[in-house]
Amino acid sequence: MALSATIKEHPYAHLIDTLKDGIKFYNLCKLDDPRYDKLPLSVRILLEAAIRNCDGFYTKEEDVQNILDWQRQQQKAEVPFSPARVLLQDFTGIPAMVDLAAMRDAVAKHGVDPDLVNPKCPTDLIVDHSLQIDYSKCAIQNAPNPGGGDSSNPSQPPSRSTPGRPPSRGGSHCGGQRGSCSKAACSDPPASSGRPTSVQQIENTPLLCPFHLQPVSEVETALKNQEMELQRNKQRLQFFKWCSKAFKNVNVVPPDVGTVHQVNLENLSRVVQVSDGLIYPDSVVGTDSHTTMINGLGILGWGVGGIESEAVMLGQPVSLTLPQVVGCKLVGSINPLATSIDIVLGITKHLRQAGISGKFVEFFGPGVSQLSAPDRTTIANMCPEYNATISFFPVDHVTLKHFKKTNFTDEKLELLESYMKAVNLFRSYEESSEDPEFSEVIEINLSSMVPHVSGPKRPQDRVAVSNMKADFQSCLNEKVGFKGFHISKEKQDIRVPFLHCGQEYQLAHGSVVIAAVISCTNNCNPSVMLTAGLMAKKAVEAGLVVKPYIQTSLAPGSGMVTHYLNASGVLPYFNQLGFEVIGYGCATCVGNTAPLPEAVVDAIKKGDLVACGVLSGNRHFEGRLCDCVRANYLASPPLVVAYAIAGTVGIDFEKEPLGSTSEGKEVYLRDIWPSREEVQQIEEDTVISSIFKDLRRRMEKGNTFWNKIECPDSVVFPWDHKSTYIRSPPFFSKLSKDVPAPQSIENAHALLFLGDKVTTDHISPAGSIARVSAAAKYLQSKRLTPREFNSYGARRGNDAVMTRGTFASIKLHNRFIGKPGPKTLHIPSGQTLDVFEAADRYQRDGTPLIILAGKDYGSGNSRDWVAKGPYLLGVRAVIAESFEKLHKNQLVGMGIMPLQFSPGQNADTLELSGKERFSVALPESLSPRQQLTVKTSKGTSFCVTALFDSEVDVIFFQHGGLLRYVARTVVESSPRPGPDAAQQQPSSF
Repeated sequence: MALSATIKEHPYAHLIDTLKDGIKFYNLCKLDDPRYDKLPLSVRILLEAAIRNCDGFYTKEEDVQNILDWQRQQQKAEVPFSPARVLLQDFTGIPAMVDLAAMRDAVAKHGVDPDLVNPKCPTDLIVDHSLQIDYSKCAIQNAPNPGGGDSSNPSQPPSRSTPGRPPSRGGSHCGGQRGSCSKAACSDPPASSGRPTSVQQIENTPLLCPFHLQPVSEVETALKNQEMELQRNKQRLQFFKWCSKAFKNVNVVPPDVGTVHQVNLENLSRVVQVSDGLIYPDSVVGTDSHTTMINGLGILGWGVGGIESEAVMLGQPVSLTLPQVVGCKLVGSINPLATSIDIVLGITKHLRQAGISGKFVEFFGPGVSQLSAPDRTTIANMCPEYNATISFFPVDHVTLKHFKKTNFTDEKLELLESYMKAVNLFRSYEESSEDPEFSEVIEINLSSMVPHVSGPKRPQDRVAVSNMKADFQSCLNEKVGFKGFHISKEKQDIRVPFLHCGQEYQLAHGSVVIAAVISCTNNCNPSVMLTAGLMAKKAVEAGLVVKPYIQTSLAPGSGMVTHYLNASGVLPYFNQLGFEVIGYGCATCVGNTAPLPEAVVDAIKKGDLVACGVLSGNRHFEGRLCDCVRANYLASPPLVVAYAIAGTVGIDFEKEPLGSTSEGKEVYLRDIWPSREEVQQIEEDTVISSIFKDLRRRMEKGNTFWNKIECPDSVVFPWDHKSTYIRSPPFFSKLSKDVPAPQSIENAHALLFLGDKVTTDHISPAGSIARVSAAAKYLQSKRLTPREFNSYGARRGNDAVMTRGTFASIKLHNRFIGKPGPKTLHIPSGQTLDVFEAADRYQRDGTPLIILAGKDYGSGNSRDWVAKGPYLLGVRAVIAESFEKLHKNQLVGMGIMPLQFSPGQNADTLELSGKERFSVALPESLSPRQQLTVKTSKGTSFCVTALFDSEVDVIFFQHGGLLRYVARTVVESSPRPGPDAAQQQPSSF
């Protein structure tokens, strides 16, 4: 069969249309098929990609018709999908780029210009998984012990001040010290007894000025970590730098720019792509678990394994069973007090209960318009929580508004909108007439999602805010347990007076004494912090205050949070209520709360009060914040502020006021709670725009260390044979120009005899490298110590390490051995060896290998070495009862035959010991799902099915896998350069 299909006139050329600016597109509306407008919009994108890429080889007209007939073909037809781009992070990207570099060497040996080897699909590689924390400073808190309470130093009284309210100071100052916070007031000396001598340190957080608890400038910390990253990963970074220059269609984003999902959202997303005068929808497959976030912007995309992404880079489409599409209809109005986190978690909970594993989810209905772009991307990012493949939000006016604040010009926006409307990919969610047909519909009423808090002792005990007062009362009544405190009836109304700063106050059961606004984990969404800030602003303007004895604090998750709170103008109002920035680190959550005022502690103890702490963190076990604070609630940042103002959790916000103005007018929570529209507007104007400006600046400026890295200016890569990170893999050894005849398997030994449910964790290297493993022996031979081994993930670019790690799992159950471990039986000698050592002996003896297995071979997450490793061990075929479909495709892609036992048969029914020798005769012409005969040295035989699902699979196998197929394609179709390209080897660097 020819290497590629003959290029004919495109079968759907008649659909090509032109926008007013001359850009062409495939107008699917010209199909003039009523089924198109009934398709879910996510399926329309699959259809457009199939039509545009219909080449008669990878994608056929039959595939187009199957997608168009989605209503009847869902869950039946297997269809190809060619995404517009590939997204890689560096750990999964390095083996793919190493393979391409090795392919250049292979074609150069055939006299072909190696510069012709490039990814066919545009690829973005983000270097974001290299940084490790080698140097750090400690955030100094003014608490002498993690739980608060009495000082650990009996001679030193506990501080009476909160982090947000530093006391007057006398003595020395920090202005002359290294790491000064440079605050003018730092010249004010501290009080002699204002700070305990014993301090609690928190690792890996910024150093704080000991007098103002403001972050100090410690640039050298970041610089040292970057220097260590450069040295540790020098070989990898030099290789990435070479890739960025040598390969076309590859964009490398250097270290210290951003995480892969952040860069994808903020810089790489396009919604539409324009190439060679043709416009089409943006789409992506990525090797990062956050890839689905992009669905929130109307871009189709999901996560795949490293080997699948490499196949797409080489031009092969993703193969998927035409999915069911669940329509998630959002109706109702969002509760005024519900935050974005309430909505996201509420929708996630509904979808998790709906049983939608492996399906597409597409949102529609009038409620969608109430969700901002960040809300949508957060919901889409939760796909793994409810096991959907994607959670798709078609483009609408909210999407356009979002991109207007980013890197889109008015011209881009106009082009995007006109194209999406021309092909019916633009939604007006209020127009029910535009609703497509779905496999099923789940309706979620947004008004049913009420705000909750969690507590008083466990994070899983959720309480609706509207029921908070009654629930706390029941906690007082209940016996001591997960919620109860067992306070007798006669003591429930007790009030204990105390003096603080010369003024009398009262504490009661439910009084709030700790209120901490924390921007981390589940509260990192900017909208919730902005909601809290805007509410603080309105509270101050209404004359409301927080009682001074309440321990208040504001711990942003990063400097960016402080930046947007300041840029939006709400930070001063936080300060006025006592919520001052105390630093950037885990404080209240881990019990690092400053000691409560002594008078407050005495009052709590005197009345045996159930005092309360309220925080927006993620942990709040009893006594964790402070040993005298028994009830602790997790709440959203705005609710923390609300309960701090109220001074108690025993309040019904709907019926009772937070306080009164100076004129005596009662102020309710609803009076100061900002509207969603107000929050979203400020979020778009301050947060989104500042994030995009900052990222654009960093992308344009580049990274100083990256810019200093030297790399060779050559077409082929100069491999450093001493490197233990980067090595040229032998996938192209003895690559002939012509396709070799099928080679039968003769007298093969079984390398492994496995049972059911062998996962990719068993097969592919992952995690740390054990000191007694074959990979460890190799690294030790290179004079590396165990501390320098690093992990299999970091060494994915070295086939010698990865091959030795294949089947190195301590949980591998090999029937030859009888107990878990990475060992096997070398049958000729009877010795028990590491799997690699046994395979190496077989290969030196010229003995082919197979693997015997049971059901569901290769289940689990995809890994890039699950097929490459067995291939390099010399495995020619895997005979199993059944295969995980994805892994079966990976085996074919590496030229390994997946052979399936006949129904009702397995190794046991055939009485195989695994110690036989196996032969499989291959005909000159293979066909999909062909029956083959396996003969054993015992004189028995049995039938198997070769699981080649298509002619494409057969072609890949005949070539020895996808990599060799692509290399031969380049060799066969390329003109020869004048000088011999094989002689163009550059000098090493």
